[in-house]
Amino acid sequence: MGMVFGKICVETPKYQVIKSTADYEIRQYAPSVIAQVTYDPAQFKGDRDGGFSVLANYIGAFSNPQNTKPEKIAMTAPVITQQSSAEKIAMTAPVVTKEGGDTKTVTMQFLLPAKYQKAEEAPKPVDERVVIREEGERKYGVVTFGGAASAQVVEDRVEKLKRVLEKDGFKIIGEYLLARFNPPWTLPAFRTNEVMIPVE
Repeated sequence: MGMVFGKICVETPKYQVIKSTADYEIRQYAPSVIAQVTYDPAQFKGDRDGGFSVLANYIGAFSNPQNTKPEKIAMTAPVITQQSSAEKIAMTAPVVTKEGGDTKTVTMQFLLPAKYQKAEEAPKPVDERVVIREEGERKYGVVTFGGAASAQVVEDRVEKLKRVLEKDGFKIIGEYLLARFNPPWTLPAFRTNEVMIPVE
């Protein structure tokens, strides 16, 4: 019931707030280990979040874990979506979706629980599409907002955040991430979302 009303009951990424203003926070995120899958949404009837099931199977979210131990891995939050150009860009977070330009490929990532300090410590996936890798420290300008994260709302938040970050002298070094902390069945009014822009 708590998830319907927006309660976040899973592990979230560790970070340090470097700067906080009325418009945004600058956060330094700790190193982490991620599981990722890259795919064409057409394989999932056009669903850009279709890779979620592949990663959920790896950790055993809905059934037996599809890894060689097999070991159930705790789910984390948020789910993160990134739309970008066709080049591959390093990303972070529990789940990341990246849409390639004309190729329309998507990369989705789960941030694995902090108990996994190195990629080799994580259970090896059975599905060869799932890749385990390490992500170093990284810095983001972040704005938090509630409600449904529609394309227009996200675009408006991204443009405003870019403007204030640049005005305050921060150099933007990559594409934005959209972090969604709640499952789809959470009532929109109780959802927590974040737009994250990588900065130097």
